[in-house]
Amino acid sequence: MGDFSYPPVNFQTHPDHYIHWDLKIDGDIATVCMHIKEDRPMWAGLYELKLNSYDLSVDIELNDIVQRLRFEHPEVRCVMVTGAYDKIFCAGANIVMLGNAPHAFKVNFCKYTNETRCQIEDATATSGQVWVAALNGTASGGGYELALACEKIYLIDDGNAAVSLPEVPLLGVLPGTGGLTRLTDKRRIRRDVSDLFCTKAEGFRARDAKRYRLIDGSFPRSKWEDGMAKTAREIADSQPVKATEGIALPTIASEDSEGTWSYQYITVVIEDRMATLTMAAPDADPARSADTWSLRAFRELEDALLRLRVNHLEVGLILLKTTGSSDAVLAHESWLEAGQDDWFLREVQMFQARTLRRLDNMAKSMFAIIEPGSCFVGTLFELTLSADRSYMFLDEDEENAIQLSAANQGTFLMHNGATRLATRFLGEPDSITEALDQDGAIGAEEAEELGLVTASPDDIDWEDEIRIAIEERISLSPDALTGMEQNLRFGGSESMDNKIYGRLTAWQNWIFQRPNAVGERGALTMYGHPERPVFDYRRT
Repeated sequence: MGDFSYPPVNFQTHPDHYIHWDLKIDGDIATVCMHIKEDRPMWAGLYELKLNSYDLSVDIELNDIVQRLRFEHPEVRCVMVTGAYDKIFCAGANIVMLGNAPHAFKVNFCKYTNETRCQIEDATATSGQVWVAALNGTASGGGYELALACEKIYLIDDGNAAVSLPEVPLLGVLPGTGGLTRLTDKRRIRRDVSDLFCTKAEGFRARDAKRYRLIDGSFPRSKWEDGMAKTAREIADSQPVKATEGIALPTIASEDSEGTWSYQYITVVIEDRMATLTMAAPDADPARSADTWSLRAFRELEDALLRLRVNHLEVGLILLKTTGSSDAVLAHESWLEAGQDDWFLREVQMFQARTLRRLDNMAKSMFAIIEPGSCFVGTLFELTLSADRSYMFLDEDEENAIQLSAANQGTFLMHNGATRLATRFLGEPDSITEALDQDGAIGAEEAEELGLVTASPDDIDWEDEIRIAIEERISLSPDALTGMEQNLRFGGSESMDNKIYGRLTAWQNWIFQRPNAVGERGALTMYGHPERPVFDYRRT
């Protein structure tokens, strides 16, 4: 097949359009069944999704399920993930797809899949929806990594089913969606046992998998359905009741033209290798609905970021802008904060946090441009704190201000478990306190003195300084910039999440380009062929 140019990816879907997943809601227990149609891959005719293997289209549907369960089915307290086919739960990411997809797509695929797994864990931790893996057959590679994202893992004990991470011995790459890190950091499996497991292509069946804590339990085939039903019931009963009626999520749509697309609150304009993403302030009072600005604008932001990430590889720089009433932004923010006893408002705020973490994960440079008419206040000031640099226009004749709020004090944590403000001022607690002590609007000159923006050029220097900064940025090596940005964005102590994104994804990126994996005789290239791969055994 060879490397090919893939068509634009659409990240919007709906349960009515699911192809690869069956979703069943039975009171407070949801069953999410992986039911891959092997003749319905994302790219028709290029590969088949055999052995319940998956591609990006499968994960787009799974991501939609995770989000909809949280908003549309708050009554659900246990989510059981299982497979539709006998003797196989999931063979992981489709190898033919991975072997032939362009390099950038491989990496973005792994990143998106990682984000979906992290959202499963977030749903368990913060939404009271405990995800449980019911492995009705072998779970290998990404199939077992999906199980690792769940709170509990159960494996059918039929003498054949096993769990495995065979990427190193079979493909010459790493488990690309957090498998290594979740073994050690989440399940606390010893390093030597993890080493043995990750180099044993066939993995471990139920007895040894339970012994090494790779699973939490097992049932023989004769007791499988009853055993898992009892387990799901016990888990659901252990969680508090949240609500009985959810709120439906409408599909996010945009109006597209060449180089531009716009939603209700987000507009994206692409010119050369730069995208300008503008977020508008609320135009109506807060309302407890899926169309309220606090949710809709951030759902639009999420869709725009994913499209930029996967469909516009040539874009190297995003200019982040805002427009509209700062007071309106703060009013919506206060409404959310005051309503945290309401499950829906909590979910909206948590969705905002997840979307901001997607922004942190963009493999593109980001500059925040703060001009008169902007509304970089409170929640939207997090966009500035996510940016690699920020420029604020200084003009005594025009009002231009930023403002911090309670939202900047701990509402929106990064993957490293810290606020963006704390990450900005590592080792400088006095700087954080001084910034948060500012009461009301902060002008350009003061914002620069406080360290809240990178620079505040005046009206004489503004256009030239912004132009030079942009021209310089897009002239630099994209590979070097991506590595630099990901190192600089996640300062401070590590968490499991930012190990996955900052460490594993970086090395997976590198390994995916090495001849031992994707060369003419590399392991990924030769997979499925009778010939063995040929390795260059020199360590680098």
